[in-house]
Amino acid sequence: MSEQTAQSPLLSVVIPVYNERETIEEVVRRVRATPWRKEIIVVDDASTDGTREVLAGMKGEDLRILYHERNQGKGAALRTGFAQTRGDYVLVQDADFEYDPRDYPRLLEPLLDGRADAVYGSRFLGGPHRVLFFWHRLGNAAMTTLSNMMTNLDLSDMETGYKVFKGELIRSIRIKSERFGVEPELTAKLARRHARIYETPISYSGRDYSEGKKITWRDGVAALWHIFRFRFFD
Repeated sequence: MSEQTAQSPLLSVVIPVYNERETIEEVVRRVRATPWRKEIIVVDDASTDGTREVLAGMKGEDLRILYHERNQGKGAALRTGFAQTRGDYVLVQDADFEYDPRDYPRLLEPLLDGRADAVYGSRFLGGPHRVLFFWHRLGNAAMTTLSNMMTNLDLSDMETGYKVFKGELIRSIRIKSERFGVEPELTAKLARRHARIYETPISYSGRDYSEGKKITWRDGVAALWHIFRFRFFD
């Protein structure tokens, strides 16, 4: 696909960022290196480590930077970013190096050929990944299983940060979660709409907490509530 082809689909890449001063420039560079006609929307969720100063120096016609004046969480940042997208497809890109933009072709393929309405990049379907924590893996499996029970889906990785959607679909979904509850919320709402969801293996270079990982056990407990909330109370 040629980036110069005006008739080619537009990909909107939404990057929620909080305190990622060391990585955000390189992540945007890697996204720009992918061969798609695209717009990049960065949503800074009130960073305090100098990320804002880095973003202020980043330019480009393909780049829009939005700022939250107070920290609200990943869900709030995605809500802000999704509302500004114009693309045929909308992809969530984390602002660190855990997810590799070189996986975009396999993420987009089921959308481009008309099979899917949304694609989840699974960390557990055989792609190369950094070996980290057993209990994180077990917790993810438990939350994915519970989500599957509530939605009657058969996902291997509900919590993945790599999700891609048809633009008109994701812009029609009202996100209520502020933090990491956005992952089970989106899954529940896609299931309720009978969206065609595909999974594809991706590479994963997970971080530990000394390297800046932010999700904690408290977010896991909150995710359990959100799984029930968006099945029975929304």
